[in-house]
Amino acid sequence: MRFEGSDSYVATADLQIAVNAAVALERPLLVKGEPGTGKSVLAAEVARAMGAPLIEWHIKSTTKAREGLYEYDAVARLRDSQLGDPRVSDIANYIRKGRLWEAFAAPERPVLLIDEIDKADIEFPNDLLLELDRMEFTVQETGERIAAAVRPVVIITSNNEKELPDAFLRRCFFHFIKFPDAETLADIVELHFPRLKPRLLTAALETFFELRDVPGLKKRPSTSELLDWIKLLVIEDIAPEALRESGSKMLPPLYGALVKNEQDVHLFERLAFLDRARR
Repeated sequence: MRFEGSDSYVATADLQIAVNAAVALERPLLVKGEPGTGKSVLAAEVARAMGAPLIEWHIKSTTKAREGLYEYDAVARLRDSQLGDPRVSDIANYIRKGRLWEAFAAPERPVLLIDEIDKADIEFPNDLLLELDRMEFTVQETGERIAAAVRPVVIITSNNEKELPDAFLRRCFFHFIKFPDAETLADIVELHFPRLKPRLLTAALETFFELRDVPGLKKRPSTSELLDWIKLLVIEDIAPEALRESGSKMLPPLYGALVKNEQDVHLFERLAFLDRARR
């Protein structure tokens, strides 16, 4: 199987190469890029293309690496022992499987998404080195060895909030998703809005790229935000001329879908004021 994108996901040639290389090498694919560029969705599309189950592990700031393997609920066992529950005789009753365990034990080759790994603490990636390298681990409480019969396809995403350890990076195939150019972005929009009028598509993309190029923006709008904005433009029946009239120094109609903080709103207000003052 070679991944070539899908009818709902536009994958550039270099992204296709990265996915197929990681699958061939049986290495985790580490994907970085701006938020909203389709990193997390990629895993679902790869799973769909392969006809494989998708196992998702969404990382939070409090997530520990061990949770991906298993968790032993000693408190529940103590409580049950006090209540005389016969289950306490088998410690396995209090071990909860993590996402890596699920992936290793899957009857068919799954796709495992480890989403936003950079949210966790700096030791998190190092704590998974051996498990991701060997695709096995031991349950300390029972001595049971959990090993993957078939190595899962592992896709790891990062928003670059913090640097990842070199030892972890060496074990991954790396790909940075560049922000789509105008042609690719048009393909993405047309995939989601096949009946969109060409004039509105052209005007929306021009306005979007002008907005992204404004110097000093704290947060530039992403692909997912563009799709939300276009959906609103269609619902509200905004004419292409209304977008062109806004210009690069003014906020476009329904800008709340694109501009997400007050600093950027104030930036555009200042630009519009200066533009009027020059006239």
